[in-house]
Amino acid sequence: PPAPAPAPASVSVPAPAPAATTAAAAAVAALVAAEVAAPAAVVAAATAPTADPAAVVPAAAPAAEAAAAAGPSVAEAEGAGAAMDVSQDDGAMEVDEEEDDEDDEPPPDFDKPVQNKARQSVSAEAYGQWNQKKTFVPPVIPKSDQQKDRLKQVLSKSFLFSNLDENDFGIIIGAMKEVTVKAQEMVINQGENGDFLFVIESGDFDCIIGDKVVKTCASGDVFGELALLYNCPRAATVQSKGASVCWQLDRDTFNNIVREAAQKKRDRYDGFLAKVPLLSSMDAYERSQLADALKTESFGEGQNVMTQGEVGTKFYVVEEGAAFAMKNGAEVMEYGVGDYFGELALITNQSRAATVRTKGPTKCLSLDKGSFNRLLNVNDLLERSNKYQ
Repeated sequence: PPAPAPAPASVSVPAPAPAATTAAAAAVAALVAAEVAAPAAVVAAATAPTADPAAVVPAAAPAAEAAAAAGPSVAEAEGAGAAMDVSQDDGAMEVDEEEDDEDDEPPPDFDKPVQNKARQSVSAEAYGQWNQKKTFVPPVIPKSDQQKDRLKQVLSKSFLFSNLDENDFGIIIGAMKEVTVKAQEMVINQGENGDFLFVIESGDFDCIIGDKVVKTCASGDVFGELALLYNCPRAATVQSKGASVCWQLDRDTFNNIVREAAQKKRDRYDGFLAKVPLLSSMDAYERSQLADALKTESFGEGQNVMTQGEVGTKFYVVEEGAAFAMKNGAEVMEYGVGDYFGELALITNQSRAATVRTKGPTKCLSLDKGSFNRLLNVNDLLERSNKYQ
């Protein structure tokens, strides 16, 4: 009998790939096949006229079905990627928001209080539709009849108030406040802003610029008015020499009642006094004080301004016109605009050394003896007084 056939050799079969790997590979292969098959079918249909167009679709169907079968796995992969992108975007937004929060924080000095600096100067205030000027209502400070009488006598000595009409004079009387000053007390300080002026009723006050006493004010004098007239800081420090009494006037009342007239007079005389040789060395502040004390006197033609032998009480400067001096009947000197006379009797406390008569209508500025001694350089006048010799 024939020999039995040998047993077949055992064949090892490789283990199947994981299902996930197989499915993913099949899905990729199906997508590639679909992308290749579809264009090829379309080209074939276009180039073969006898071909049935319907056959193109079945040709691509298996690939499409395979892609559909693999679709869920691809969709899940795409969804996972999209989720990752969204997560990254959310993280970026959170970082941006944190940066915005940091940018919104105030600067380190935000809570630091603002330091207000003192004003350096005062200027005139502008008025218009954006800033309507308020109607002025003068203050009225109660006073006894005795206080009113005292104040009237004091104001009558000052050029700022002596020429006011009756109504304005009454307003000033009502608005002023009596101030009692102790010895060595500083009433105003150089460089500070001022809202009041003062009229001296009794006592003496030194006006100090730096460390130098530039003048001494007495009864009837005014100080502190420059800051109100020119809207500037105090030009000097004013200190009492002893116990004194002053009358204080506020800025608003001064500006509305007194300022305009006072400013016009100062402006008028400042330029004129600067041209007088004797007064040319005075600064603007000193000239303004002199202008305050000057009074205008008018004389007709041939009229005596002063007479030889009489007691002298005034100093004169020719503002308009002309005059001449006679000594013992003989003419010794002529005077024109800017010339001065009458100083010798005030310096030496002697009677008038000559008569001064006008050559025509003449206007002179006069200064009383007390103001003369306080405001003018007597030594300079003494050097010039030899003109009568």
